[in-house]
This record gives sequence, structure tokens and C-alpha cells, in this order.
Amino acid sequence: MSTAIRKRPAEGQEPRVHGGKKPRYAFGSISDYKKLEVLGEGTYGEVFKARDRRTGKKVAVKWVRGNGAGGHGPPDIRAITREAGCLAACRGHESIIEILDVATDAKTGDVFLVMELVADGRTLRESLWRPVSEDATRVMMEQLLDAAKKIHGAGVIHRDFKPENVMVGFFGGLKVGDFGSAMRAKPAGVPYEECCVGTLIYTSPEQLEGNRYYGQALDMWALGCIMAEMLTGATLFVAETEEELLAEIYKLRDQITSTGELDLEFLEELSEAGREVLTGLLSFNPDERITAAEALEHRWFSKPKGAEHPGFVSLRS
Repeated sequence: MSTAIRKRPAEGQEPRVHGGKKPRYAFGSISDYKKLEVLGEGTYGEVFKARDRRTGKKVAVKWVRGNGAGGHGPPDIRAITREAGCLAACRGHESIIEILDVATDAKTGDVFLVMELVADGRTLRESLWRPVSEDATRVMMEQLLDAAKKIHGAGVIHRDFKPENVMVGFFGGLKVGDFGSAMRAKPAGVPYEECCVGTLIYTSPEQLEGNRYYGQALDMWALGCIMAEMLTGATLFVAETEEELLAEIYKLRDQITSTGELDLEFLEELSEAGREVLTGLLSFNPDERITAAEALEHRWFSKPKGAEHPGFVSLRS
């Protein structure tokens, strides 16, 4: 975890969390950052834009509330350092949000994750209000799959892939963020404490069936749901409960089993290669589900010799 945190004490004193206990890790100081504007709010706290007083660089800061009533209890240092550690393990990838610092307020004990600021500030969710072309879907999926390959290669499982957790830059570049549900992948045969983690409609069938021995394949299922959403402009599933969602997934499984492929109305104009990737991502059996590395090697992403990868994809037109 030391790689996730810059070893610098707060101004004039060693930072402490609520109750006066010394934290296990040394954090930076939130006083080094000037708050500019709130970018978003959630149950965990808020994300705001700030300026690093030392460099003048603008950053995004995720403030993590405490666990007590009204969010005023002590922050969960274990969860915060886990998120920071997972982000740090994935550093250096152009399609993953970069963590810059972990800071604390020495007076209140509040903890802040300091990350790169994506210039445009839009999420992929805000861009998927209509279907996008197969070509645009291919470019975006290649970025997301490459990010997943990096995440999984670092021994991490994200557990909350969804459009809201993907930022879109000025030139269409995607960046995966919000590692609040992420953790180090456990060895095969070792169960996870939580079963259903993240957002319901992107939850894998193995999780919904109560299997706590899941693996990184659950991220691939979520990416399949996102790919379908890109092609349709609407979520693949609309269930409001785990039972309803599992019933919808069973229908999809039975269809693939009987026909050998997905047979959905929105797929009529999707190429055979594109269908193969989507079917691989949405394989009901996690052991048969395509991995990020395998997907990137699929012919759907192959380019003619000498062809260059498009530098960006516009989601506005």
C-alpha cells in the first residue's frame, strides 16, 4: 500500500483520525488543495474540483465521509487505503483515472483521494442517451477492455463497471474511475465477504445466484452490458430486484443455448464479429466468459496492416 500514498505528514503534526488514534499510513494534507466547485455527490461524500496550491494544477478530490450516523463517524481507513492501493496498482494506463495523493484533514480526520481531473468532466452515462455506431462502439470498447486488462493484470477486480464510472475526455478518450468497490482478487477457492457488489443491472449471474467464489469474469459481464448499452442507447436489463434481474438473465441464457448466439432486435445491424465479442462477454458460465486479453485479440478489433487507430471518437454528433 505504500505505493499508493505519498509519505508526507500533515502541516506541523502527524495526522490523526477520529478518536485520536494514529493512522497506520501517513497521509498528505488537504490544506494543500483549494476547493473550487462540487462535481458530484453521493452516499460516500462528494467529489470536487480543486487546485493544488503548490503546483497550480487542477485536480479532482473525492471526500470520503465517516461511517457514523449522518456520515460523521470515523472514516473507514481500511476501505480508503484499499481503494487507493487498487488505483495505485493500475497507475500509468491512459484509460484509468490516475491517483495523485491521499490527504487528510488533521482537525476532523476526514480523508480525501486526490486524482487527475478529466478535462471535459462528462461521464459515459451522459453520452449514451442514444445508440452509437458499431465503429464508435468498437473504439470505446477497445479502451474499456484495455483498461480491464490492466486492472486484472495488476491482480485487481473492479466490481463496479458501469457508464457512470467512466469519464469521457474532450477527444472521446475514456477513463475508468471510482474504485470504491475494487479489491485485490482472491485466489481461486477463496470466497469474497460480499456477494452482490456494485450496481444491480450490471451484476453477473454468478453473484446473483449467491456464489461468493466469483472472479474477474464478473467485470467482463458488466462490460458486455455496457457494450449492449452503447449499441442501443438503453440499458440491457431493467430489473429492480435481484430476482427480476436473474429471471431476465435466464431468458438470455436460454436464448443463447438454443440458438448459439444472441438474437436481440438491436443486433440486426451488428457484424458477426461484433456479435461474437458481445456473446463472449455475456456468457452465462464465468469459466467460458471471454477475458479482456482474449477479447482484444478478437478479429473485431483487428485493423488492416498499416492502418492507424482513430485518435478519438465523437459522441456528440
